[in-house]
Amino acid sequence: MSVGLDPARLDEVSAIEAADPGGMLRQVASSAAQIREARRAAAEAGIASLAEDGRPRAVVVTGMGGSGISGDVLAAVCGTGCPVPVTTVRGYRLPGWVGAADLVIAVSCSGGTEETLAVAAEAARRGCRLLFVGGAGSPLAGLAERTRAPFVPVRSVGQPRSTLWGLTVPLVLAARTLGLADAPDAVLEATAARLEDVAHRCRPSSEPFVNPAKRAALDLAGDVPLVWGTSPLAGTAAYRMCCQLNENAKYPAVPGELPEANHNQVMAFDGFFARGSSADPDDFFRDRADDAEHGLHLVVLRDTDEHPQARKRAEASIQTARDRGVAVTELTAEGEHPLERIATLIALADYVTVYLAVALGVDPTPVAAIQELKARIAT
Repeated sequence: MSVGLDPARLDEVSAIEAADPGGMLRQVASSAAQIREARRAAAEAGIASLAEDGRPRAVVVTGMGGSGISGDVLAAVCGTGCPVPVTTVRGYRLPGWVGAADLVIAVSCSGGTEETLAVAAEAARRGCRLLFVGGAGSPLAGLAERTRAPFVPVRSVGQPRSTLWGLTVPLVLAARTLGLADAPDAVLEATAARLEDVAHRCRPSSEPFVNPAKRAALDLAGDVPLVWGTSPLAGTAAYRMCCQLNENAKYPAVPGELPEANHNQVMAFDGFFARGSSADPDDFFRDRADDAEHGLHLVVLRDTDEHPQARKRAEASIQTARDRGVAVTELTAEGEHPLERIATLIALADYVTVYLAVALGVDPTPVAAIQELKARIAT
């Protein structure tokens, strides 16, 4: 299939399937099932034993890419009122302050991520409390066995980035066990139900004019997206959306969060990529080939629980963008519980990124550049 924008690819299920040979849409649609399966796997792994040593001083999640985002989601679900810090380590080294009083959770869908294994091994040497989540029969599972740490096996649905909820729910349940998150089973089931509803609304057979993900993907195509969240929770979803735009659509994107984005990124509205900002429309002799057909696109992920000032900033940012000819798309969280809100934002954004890939003629599943980089550093 040739690469290039063709909105007609989103009109027919057969065309979508042809453009998505790896079944990324099916992987995204498995989110609700992942929540239910992960609940069972976590219970069988005995994560309730984590409470035996009391509350940790801090929770440190180590993971990369689609596995590492689980730590950010955990922090969002625990919220700013969490009695202990929840942080994510993306790299090869554990911070110096982490020790025996802290819980380190190593997350790797494959169970073989080199950075995660390095940090997990260092945590074990320091005597940290441990929990491992990842692929069964993997090096991570072997490390868990040697260190006698609880291990939650996760069945990949295809790609790590599509297995987010299988990787994240064990972390949420661990936080619940430790009294750090209020996430009863009823909330987990309600979240699964909301994900099923998003999957129904964004299904391939739904026409673009009623399918919110297809509509947003077509609006975004060709533009440079700034993706802003209106709360820390929505900011996490914004970062996730940009990662999904990178991996699924092979598309650049810049994440941000209010109010911080109002102190820096907003200035891009007056820059080179802002529509109509660099050329005088009354200059008859200007080169029309330099006129931008596409430009910046502000994507605002709205939380239902926003600080009043952040809400004012979001509305002012949207108006400021539109005044300058910058396109705006708003996606809104659904539900009351933090887990429901972040899940619905992430689910809708996931569909947007896959449909954008399809519309552009890009296979959303392969990650050739990542594999090439791994091969280069392995030699």
